[in-house]
Amino acid sequence: MTITVRPGSTVMFTGDSITDCQRLESEDGLGFGYPLRVAGEWGLRYPDRPVTWLNTANAGDKVMDLEARWQTDVLDARPDVVSILVGVNDMGWHTLDPKGYVIPPEEFEAGYDRLLAPLAEAGTKLILIEPFLLPIHGVVEAGAGAALIGEEERKKWRTDLDPKIQAVRKLARKYSAHLLAADGMFAELTAATGPEYWAADGVHPTPAGHAALAAAWLRLVA
Repeated sequence: MTITVRPGSTVMFTGDSITDCQRLESEDGLGFGYPLRVAGEWGLRYPDRPVTWLNTANAGDKVMDLEARWQTDVLDARPDVVSILVGVNDMGWHTLDPKGYVIPPEEFEAGYDRLLAPLAEAGTKLILIEPFLLPIHGVVEAGAGAALIGEEERKKWRTDLDPKIQAVRKLARKYSAHLLAADGMFAELTAATGPEYWAADGVHPTPAGHAALAAAWLRLVA
């Protein structure tokens, strides 16, 4: 079953930098990533079904950061559909921020659950996008402090991320949300091209990576 987006609906994207994509610098506030591609493709396909598209993602956000601004940035807008992509900062925060600490999957899941509960109660349609980490090669700079992240760090990140992905899948089942299995999708895509084609640093999608996310997202709606 797909989500039916009716004319006049409000669709909101939220999460971290992957969704933010410099939204505050963009003319329409959607940024330059997959939310903009989704909105553009929808407008092309359905000119007779206008939709209000919103993006409230903030670069660097974790679940706890989303929760702190959830009422004003999300609930007060009363969106009909909410799409959430969060988790990669919950994974690597302790290696990027001197004040960071390991966020257990139970804490991640409980906080995410608190985000979803009031939306589900209001009858909001939900799309949960799995956080993902592509197995790129070499060393890259990451975070505001330009920490150097190599393959050993990414192995630890993967160990940290996997149970958080499972938590997102579990919550999707609990709330009958539509799941965009992005981690699995990118794993399949990298088999043919290599991971850097889709996300040069393993986290932030390239234009092709954003196009893949947008195409997968649009398959969930009608």
